[in-house]
Amino acid sequence: MKYALYYWPMIQGRGEYVRLALEDAGAAYDDVARRGDGMAAMMRMTEARKGTPPFAPPFLKAGKLVIGQTANILLYLGSRHGLAPKAEGGKLWVHQLQLTIADFVLEIHDTHHPLGPSLYYEDQRQPAKKRTEEFWKERVPKYLGYFEGLMEEGGGSYITGRRATYVDLSLFQIVAGLRYAFPKRMKAFEREVPRLVELHDRVAARPNIKAYLASERRIPFNEEGIFRRYKELDG
Repeated sequence: MKYALYYWPMIQGRGEYVRLALEDAGAAYDDVARRGDGMAAMMRMTEARKGTPPFAPPFLKAGKLVIGQTANILLYLGSRHGLAPKAEGGKLWVHQLQLTIADFVLEIHDTHHPLGPSLYYEDQRQPAKKRTEEFWKERVPKYLGYFEGLMEEGGGSYITGRRATYVDLSLFQIVAGLRYAFPKRMKAFEREVPRLVELHDRVAARPNIKAYLASERRIPFNEEGIFRRYKELDG
């Protein structure tokens, strides 16, 4: 099956978590909005009033299925491409972890847009600085400390043991994104989460991921996505 991924063509964003899973699995997929009239096709699907229309990108078309929400897409792909445990309890566990990552991604976004996405960053600089300070003081240690603890307790190469799951790919993206957006803060914090840093490097070295990161398919980080570099927010 060749999948069709629908997401904004100029950013990594939430769609990147799906791209990483597809790339690691070696799955054939079309990044629809990055070609021709793909953007128009994507918008038509979100405006549909029949079937199971997605609320917003990213969404994935797999045969007759249209699956929305990043964690939901990964739940589907994980069991079909060896990126999730086979047992039901294991599948639910990694899905739970991915939902936790989704919560963290929202908090990352809110560092630069604490008053809402409809306003420009320049309209909320002071609230952004306040939110970012709280984010690094309280939220980063809470979230990354949680995943660091899971790695320590499990003692394996990946979150669930010896085999990678889509959660490991997503944690790679979290570390890479924080390094881009907050290079000074993240460099100082990484000593607190050495196992997550090792996990990042381990995922980056996986053959399919390594090839993807070196390709034009990997959209560079930029100031339109979730991870944005603003010097005044980096301490």
